[in-house]
Amino acid sequence: MLFPLSRAIAQLQDPVFLGVVWRSLALSAAVFVGLLAGSVWAVEQVVARPGWLGWLAGLAGGVGAALLALWLFVPVALVIATLYMDRVAAAVDCRFYPDLPLPLGAPLAVQAWDGLTLGAQVLALQLVALLLAILLPGVGIVLGWIVAGWAIGRGLFMGVAMRRMGRPEALQRYAAQRLPVLIQGVALALAGSVPGLNLLVPVVGTAAMVHVLNRAGPRRLAFRPGL
Repeated sequence: MLFPLSRAIAQLQDPVFLGVVWRSLALSAAVFVGLLAGSVWAVEQVVARPGWLGWLAGLAGGVGAALLALWLFVPVALVIATLYMDRVAAAVDCRFYPDLPLPLGAPLAVQAWDGLTLGAQVLALQLVALLLAILLPGVGIVLGWIVAGWAIGRGLFMGVAMRRMGRPEALQRYAAQRLPVLIQGVALALAGSVPGLNLLVPVVGTAAMVHVLNRAGPRRLAFRPGL
């Protein structure tokens, strides 16, 4: 079940993968630093206390913002993945599936709308899971991981599938491969909770879903020996 994920990890030395990882690192750092700085400034403005009290309040707000940003990593990861999905998927196709035709899938507007809809759903579910984690320690964390696994898996699989087919067919493929997609997604969600590893989630997850897609369906492809 984790074979697609292991194949994706084995390709991490690919120059295309490394380039996307560094771009994701820069983008994620900019997003989270901006969120942290903005939260500290906003709390200081609201508290409006001079001296160390205002600074302490701002620091507390920054810590809270950092924890919230970590919890809401999944929507950010999905956004980053959509920016570089085609580049990563093309690298996997080039190495493992060179006989596939050029991707001619769903229109970009359909792909973008599907991604935005999923992102909104994930954001709402993550906030509910965060509330449950506060009210019911342990249960909410597990629920959050399950939600994150479903979100990452479905989002990346649909994005990869719609490179090559329309949305209705992509949904049919997802329904047929729901369990493998969920397993990869939960593993990616667990990695996403570890600082440092979370930067690899968009790249590794996209590559894994390419393998899931191409190992299923009516045209199952065998891996070439030696790769």
